[in-house]
Formats: sequence, structure tokens, C-alpha cells
Amino acid sequence: MYHKDVLDNGVTIVSEEVPSVHSVAVGFWVKTGSRFEEPEEAGLSHLIEHLLFKGTAKRDAKQIAEAIEEVGGQLNAFTSKEYTCYYARVLAEHLPLAVDVLSDMLFKSLFREEDLEREKRVVAEEINMYEDTPDDIIHDYFSQTIWDGHPLGRPIIGTMESLSGIDRDRLLSFYKHHYSPSNLVVALAGKFQYREALDLFESALASLSAGKVENRIAPPTARAAVKSYYRDLEQVQICMGVPGVSLYDENIYCLQIINNILGGGASSRLFQSVREERALVYAIYSYYLSFLDSGLFTIYAGTNPANCQEVLDLSWNEIRSITEAGISKKELNRAKTQIKGSLLLAQESVLQRMHRLGKSELVYHRLITSEEILEKIAVLTEDDVQSFAREIFNPDRATITVLGPLAGDKIRIPEPFFTKLE
Repeated sequence: MYHKDVLDNGVTIVSEEVPSVHSVAVGFWVKTGSRFEEPEEAGLSHLIEHLLFKGTAKRDAKQIAEAIEEVGGQLNAFTSKEYTCYYARVLAEHLPLAVDVLSDMLFKSLFREEDLEREKRVVAEEINMYEDTPDDIIHDYFSQTIWDGHPLGRPIIGTMESLSGIDRDRLLSFYKHHYSPSNLVVALAGKFQYREALDLFESALASLSAGKVENRIAPPTARAAVKSYYRDLEQVQICMGVPGVSLYDENIYCLQIINNILGGGASSRLFQSVREERALVYAIYSYYLSFLDSGLFTIYAGTNPANCQEVLDLSWNEIRSITEAGISKKELNRAKTQIKGSLLLAQESVLQRMHRLGKSELVYHRLITSEEILEKIAVLTEDDVQSFAREIFNPDRATITVLGPLAGDKIRIPEPFFTKLE
């Protein structure tokens, strides 16, 4: 059963009872992330995430970790471009402990100067590790290229330069502004007693001072570009794509179908054409990212430098095939079945249920159920998908980024890049 409650100070609590399991997942979702940072603050949301594990007046860093681990639970967090989530999964009997630890971390952390300097060094090593992983960093290069100068184009983790400029005063100012009750959603899924759980949250959170958070960020303007980042590697890493759709755009369901058919798995067109039939890559796939006001659709591939142009050409040929010839009934039905399977299998995980609850409330202020999603996907036709493909794959908005031992003048835009459609 689903419940939604709002405390007097603005904290929203969404919960879903799953009596058949033994565990419960609880997440504290804060509507802040890298897109709400100024250029000189880049990486600040992620740094705060690190520091909230470093100690309160009640627990030091080791005690925070031990509190959940010693009862067999999990404690973790992640930062995205538009929200940050701190979560725990424990046996149902340990829910009071999980709520106490999470609320203690989020609202009673000490932010000691020595912890800040230590974590800045830890994040610097994280940046170095990321830079040494070309098949990861190419995705950031792609978003930086297509959304040049906009916060959504910056890496969540920040840069060495921005990290070095963050001091305690700036960090505390950002934290106090964004970690407000009205900016917080608590999501709970699993085995619990509703009234008892609500009492726990009221006890832990009702005393927080209310406050209104204003975040007005202009949507990004995409630019078409072909950009090469030279690095002495064995492979070239490729990202190519176009602006996508926002979380509020009904076309997101068509995009799910396109993504599934084009590059969503081992049975997809790209995988079969580029890897299985021609053995040009080990990894090739597509994905989409949707934000509050924008999105991206991207194809990724890693290949030998000599094969770069052929992989580009073949990838765009598969896109043109969808825009010109459309998709088959068989492909559409298979995509719908695969999406249904993924959605319903996710319901078997209390962590996934908690994630759906929290993000749904943050974005839509209501629960978007799996059944609602499946109903909207079920009515889509082959013509719907082709029509949207013609709209999104616009030749004037396409971007390619390549990382590896290729100069920019060695990359030729596939001709025709996309079919120019009236």
C-alpha cells in the first residue's frame, strides 16, 4: 500500500508497504545536484555527500559505517545532476536505527575543517581515477560538448581547479540553502508498520526549521559539433547523439522504445550489426538521459582507431533506417515486452521500489506507477515511433565526440549525417 505524508515543515514522506519481504529500504532525497552549482562551486554537491559520512556529535565516521554494517545492512549515497540520495537497506526490525543514522548524518554533521581537506584529497584521487577510465570520461566529454557552458554539461564530480577553491564557508552556505525540509523527500519501501514508521520520521525530522528553496536554472541550449580529444590509447571511445526529451515530455515513452530497439541490449540493431556481424567493437550501446527541462540521446562505442569511421557510418545508418523505413511490428512488441519485464522485475527489489518512489515524488510530486508507464507504452504504434524518430534525429542538432589517438580532421561526418526530412 502506498502512502504520502507532508510534515508541517515541508518534508515529504512517501512509503510503500511490501509485507512479503524481510527488509526495508529508506532513502533521503535532496533536490540538489551539480546543475545547481555555480562554475566555481563545481563538484560541491558531491563533496557534501562525502562529508556527511565523516562524523556527527553522536557518531564518528567509523561508527556511522559500523552502525548499519553490524546489523547486516547497507549504507550508501550518490549524487546526480539534479538530486542527491542517501539510503540504507536493513532488516525490518532495524528501521529505527537506519532512520536515526541517516537523519543524524544529514542534519547534524560537523563539517570539520580537517575532514573537508581530507575529503578534497579523496575526491582528487577519484577525479584521477575517472580520468584514467576513458570509457567513462567520454560521456562527460560528450555532455560538455553538446551543452557547452551549461551546468548540465559539467561533470558531477567537479574539476581539480573547482575543488581546490571550495572552502568551508562556501560549503556551509550551499548546504544550508539546499538541505532544507522543503527540498527533502523521504522514500520508504519494504516491510514496516505505517503508523510506527511515520512516528519515526516525525520524531527525527519534524523539528527541522522550515524554509523555501528557489532554484531557477535556465535550460541548456544544445550545439551541434564534432570534437576530438587526443589521447594515446589503444582504442577510440565514441559518443554521438542528439538532444533528447525532458522528464515531463510524453515522448519519453517513444524514446524508450527507440533506445531498446537501437542499442538497448545484445539483441539490439547496433549490437547485432556492428559487433556480431562485423566484429568491429566489443561494446556498443545507446542510452537516454532525461532531466527536468532537457535530455540527451547517446550512442557509445569503443573501437580500433582504424574502424572509427566505419562504426560512425554504421551507427547512423541504423538511425536512418528507423527514420526512413521505421520499425517492424515484431521489434515493437519485443521492445514492449522487454520494458515490461525490466519494470516488473525491478519491483522485486525494495531498493528499486524506494528509488522509484523518491524520484517520482521529487520530479512529479506524485507516484508514477509501473502500470501507468506500461499503459502508455502499450498504446504506441510503429508510426508513433517512426514519427518521433524523425523529429528527434535532427541533422542540425547532432554531436560527435571521440577520445583517443585520432586528430579531429580524421573524423568525417557520416554522409548523409541524418536523412534530411521535410
